[in-house]
Amino acid sequence: MYIEQAYKGLIDNWRYLIGILVIVGVWQFLGSFPLLAALALKEGGMSAMMSGSIGKMSEVLGSNTFLFFMLLTFVFGLIAVFLVVKFLHQQSLTALTTSRPKIDWKRVTFSFFLWASISVLFIFIDIYFAPEDYEYNFQLVPFLILAVIAIAMIPLQTSMEEYLMRGYMMQGLGILTKNRWFPLVFTSLLFGLLHIMNPEVDKLGYGILIFYIGTGLFLGIITLMDQGLELALGFHAANNLTAALLVTADWTAFSVDSLYRDISEPVLGWDMLVPVFVVFPILLLVFSKKYGWTNWKEKLTGKVLSEEEFLKLDN
Repeated sequence: MYIEQAYKGLIDNWRYLIGILVIVGVWQFLGSFPLLAALALKEGGMSAMMSGSIGKMSEVLGSNTFLFFMLLTFVFGLIAVFLVVKFLHQQSLTALTTSRPKIDWKRVTFSFFLWASISVLFIFIDIYFAPEDYEYNFQLVPFLILAVIAIAMIPLQTSMEEYLMRGYMMQGLGILTKNRWFPLVFTSLLFGLLHIMNPEVDKLGYGILIFYIGTGLFLGIITLMDQGLELALGFHAANNLTAALLVTADWTAFSVDSLYRDISEPVLGWDMLVPVFVVFPILLLVFSKKYGWTNWKEKLTGKVLSEEEFLKLDN
């Protein structure tokens, strides 16, 4: 009963409307001030800013500095989510995170290391079979700076996205619509569409949105089936962290001082679709066996309890 955890706070519709406006405002506007200020102080920064090009802004500031300021916007957003939930909804962080009595950090770490291991394996298999597509890019000092920034801040970035999408919005939409399928579908589509400005879309075309929407759907499914955000938090952090540290390319959102640089011509191929249609379903089976998931139809598409029904069961 993850969605019903919203009943442990104040659920008026106007609170969710104001909450979303506050979160987006802090994340997109207040959180962007440090980045904009840093660009304004650099020669060529204003023109890079006006172009809206991630590549140009990264070139002006340096990739690691730009990554820091870009991730900092998500830190502002995460703080905004927590403050809105605490003070506007008077809901606990635990209730936003899970239906369990306390956050299960073992679930977070299991999901993190499982997906990190699979991602690393896939990356090095690809490098082994297509070495001509990769360039060894290791430089000790830039890589160490990248590692510090990435390890410290990428989990905050991914947590912000999870707490906003699979947490705050999924609970709010579930309470509003009184069903589970609509918040699952809506947050998955929104998660994908929010990536539409990424450089990858410009290079690979809108077909790459299948990957982003499919990933959002996968994260939504494991959240509803497991009755909490823990697995999604671990998976998302592992996904972005391994991507940032191991492989970069000039046309990706994380164009940084990674271990390898992808120098191949960007093409939307099977490697973008296999995770969605093959790997993610296998992971669902792994999670379901480990955590004993049952009653899939009800948990993914069933009715959300009323506040009275939930409070009766909860007491």
